[in-house]
Amino acid sequence: MAKESFDKEIQFLRMLVLTSGAYSRQQFAERLGISVHTYDKTIRRLKDILQAVYQQLPQEQGKEFAETLRFNYYESADPMLLFLYRAKSLKDSETYRLTLLLAAMQEARTAMELLDACCGQMPADLPLPDEKTIRSDLKYLEEVGVIRREPGGRPYRYRIHNDLTNELTYEELVDLYDFVDVMSNTQVPSVQGYLLRDTIKKAVKQAENETAFVEPFLYKYHYHSRILDEAHLNTLLHAIRQRRLVRFLYFSPKSRKSYGSQNTNPLFERETEGKQELVLPIKVVYDHQYGRWYLLGTNARHGVKKYRMEGLTQIEEGEAVSEDLFDAKRQQLEDQIRHSWLIDTGRSVTVRARFYNPEGVQPNFVRERVLSQGQWGRIAVEEEDSFVYEITVNGTTEIKPWLRSFGSSCEVLEPAALRRELMEEWKEIQDYYESVREDF
Repeated sequence: MAKESFDKEIQFLRMLVLTSGAYSRQQFAERLGISVHTYDKTIRRLKDILQAVYQQLPQEQGKEFAETLRFNYYESADPMLLFLYRAKSLKDSETYRLTLLLAAMQEARTAMELLDACCGQMPADLPLPDEKTIRSDLKYLEEVGVIRREPGGRPYRYRIHNDLTNELTYEELVDLYDFVDVMSNTQVPSVQGYLLRDTIKKAVKQAENETAFVEPFLYKYHYHSRILDEAHLNTLLHAIRQRRLVRFLYFSPKSRKSYGSQNTNPLFERETEGKQELVLPIKVVYDHQYGRWYLLGTNARHGVKKYRMEGLTQIEEGEAVSEDLFDAKRQQLEDQIRHSWLIDTGRSVTVRARFYNPEGVQPNFVRERVLSQGQWGRIAVEEEDSFVYEITVNGTTEIKPWLRSFGSSCEVLEPAALRRELMEEWKEIQDYYESVREDF
């Protein structure tokens, strides 16, 4: 799958889930910045991937991809959008070839034996591999730890590296699955964890004894963008480690479009609402409250810049910068976000809020939550029925949802502007719950 295609399909899936099929084909294409023909082509491509990965789906669920996402995504505990990662960077011929190789290496095989096995089973409409291709595949699979080379001289023999699952008992496999399941659903990044979980699940079902396997935890993850945006994570972290600039086409959350195709035909060129950016990436931040990834970096023209990762497309690494320059830019960023609740670089302000202790409840869960989530803030005053929490932050936009989440247990004292904002919001909420009829 080409890099541009993967970017397009990420944005395609995000919008498909967010709109729940409410857009027409024309509206969907316009919002993405693609043609209706490309829309239809992308639907067919994703449908093929879906049917290949989720072969256990009933036939009627595989007929319409949009319908499947619309009606089944939120009914499943599994992050269904994860299927896109299984198809990333793989052509059809590679998919078949690697599948045949892995199936053949259940027993130790030489490269020539694997070549014969592939040539004998490849579909007629796909090109046959040569020895160089097979050896390249073996080198790749060995590097990522999927297979191992058996001891001995030439010709080398290769076998599936599945000792971990083969040597564990059924009970140990179930315990391992439960652990990976918990971690992949509660930690970030999680895509690799989900893939590992699925692999262990297959091993559990193969080793299943008389007791049927029952999943003890069922997670309902609603932040689909988090999973989709992890596609950019390794690229950006690699650029940060190598101190390299990155170029990308950025679509802000306020933009009417979320994708722009790379037009090679001048007859079909169109203006895109995206903005070409050249940035030195310094830090990646994850917002647990909203399930969003952010890229923080510096730009030669604007200094410190912040980007929602969901708006990044067509990412490419550029030239490297000196270590001294990178350290100076990183220090500049750290200075600006030192008092950020998350990534805000606005003017610093001191927030004071009174939290009320729950009556007759021990332990004091309000105090415990403030201490665990309150970052560098401190309890300035402690009384019998309440305590005053104080913190200096860059702006109040990011801390406001956290304060509001305490409901009547929190009263903002300062600054006065934030207090007035919250009062207006609570009045608005109260109006929503007014009785429609006076005698109701």
